[in-house]
Amino acid sequence: MNDFTMAGSERRATWALGAVFSLRMLGMFMVLPVLTTYGMSLAGASEPLIGVAIGIYGLTQALFQIPFGLLSDRIGRKPLIGAGLLLFAAGSVLAATSHSIWGVIAGRALQGSGAISAAVMALLSDLTREQNRTKAMAFIGVSFGITFAVAMVTGPLITRAVGLSGLFWLIALLALAALALVLWVVPAPAAHLLNRESAMVRGSFRAVLRNPRLLKLNVGILCVHTLLMSSFVALPPLLVQAGLPRESQWQAYLVTMLIAFVSVVPFIIYAEKRRQMRRVFQICVLVMLAAELTLWQSGSQLWGLLAGLQLFFIGFNVMEALLPSLISKESPPGYKGTAMGVYSTSQFLGVAIGGSLGGFLYGQGGAALVFAGCAALALAWFALSLTMSEPPYVSSLRIVLPEGVSADAALEQRIRACEGVSDVLLAGAEHSIYVKVDTKRIGRSDLERLVAT
Repeated sequence: MNDFTMAGSERRATWALGAVFSLRMLGMFMVLPVLTTYGMSLAGASEPLIGVAIGIYGLTQALFQIPFGLLSDRIGRKPLIGAGLLLFAAGSVLAATSHSIWGVIAGRALQGSGAISAAVMALLSDLTREQNRTKAMAFIGVSFGITFAVAMVTGPLITRAVGLSGLFWLIALLALAALALVLWVVPAPAAHLLNRESAMVRGSFRAVLRNPRLLKLNVGILCVHTLLMSSFVALPPLLVQAGLPRESQWQAYLVTMLIAFVSVVPFIIYAEKRRQMRRVFQICVLVMLAAELTLWQSGSQLWGLLAGLQLFFIGFNVMEALLPSLISKESPPGYKGTAMGVYSTSQFLGVAIGGSLGGFLYGQGGAALVFAGCAALALAWFALSLTMSEPPYVSSLRIVLPEGVSADAALEQRIRACEGVSDVLLAGAEHSIYVKVDTKRIGRSDLERLVAT
């Protein structure tokens, strides 16, 4: 077997954990396009409280994301993932059986407390070999984008058929299906591996939080999800006012998401192949700013709202693909896992801020004030993006040392002397080294041969 071909157990782990991740994210996002239209029939509902219900999931996710990731090193990946999915299912049942907005808020908070993303990525790292791990992680990333698109289309369809309560019951069943996959399909790892590229490491957070280049990217993902959640507090009811019934809105989301997915490819190819990531990043911020301005000025004109929606999701989808790549390029060697943990926390903080801010602005001045506020945020974000530098076009690699080779200063000096290597971190306790490298100039196999000699 080719050493770079995934073994059967690796393919099984990748597909199963991708399905677990997708089922949980499907449950999170299906609520987004329907809660502001169907949720207003709940007892005590108001626009600000609907915004809280949308955003509180992100708040509890942000609070528990890093602690759960670190805790999985102690109690095991699968037990923690199972507990997180049970919390998510319990929150879904609580929301499904509630007839008031406060019950839905409590259910959404309980859903978010099952923060398993970091543990899922760490388990995937335990179950895949070093040379295949990038492919496995890429699969999870692609599944996120597909899941979001499916959720935006199926959420309105399912809610039309079974109501908001029925949607939450279905979400609970999806969580239990994901739990079944964890228990009976996902392989049990032989050991927990400390891999700084996919897991968070204690003592690394200060270095990540004080890195100004990473800080700007974390602000970026926070802005992306603040804009998303705020906009979707106001957009679904505004589409109803413009003549698109809530039962038919899935059609608009389907066309919008298909066009947005096709649009992502040329942007990413241009950014990576031509090494123009900074320019593409700034263009995407401008596209999202244009989207918010279009939504703001459209009032109740359906075609204007649809144009703004289309612009928004083109910018949003490109940004969702671009930002993780930028985090990987900007993080120091051996800090990628921690940097991604902080990035995910920032993402969910954006969910929390966006829902709450959108609900508050909607209650104060309607949809127009929401979109005006979003446009102001996008403009401030664009100003920040002008201070960004072009990222280094490097990849993060972990090289496991062969028996008899130690992680010493002499080895570090040999690796640093290689053309294309920009930084090295020795990890003697893990019997490995972490390297930032331009893979167009030197590949993993070249480094492994160098280490072995």
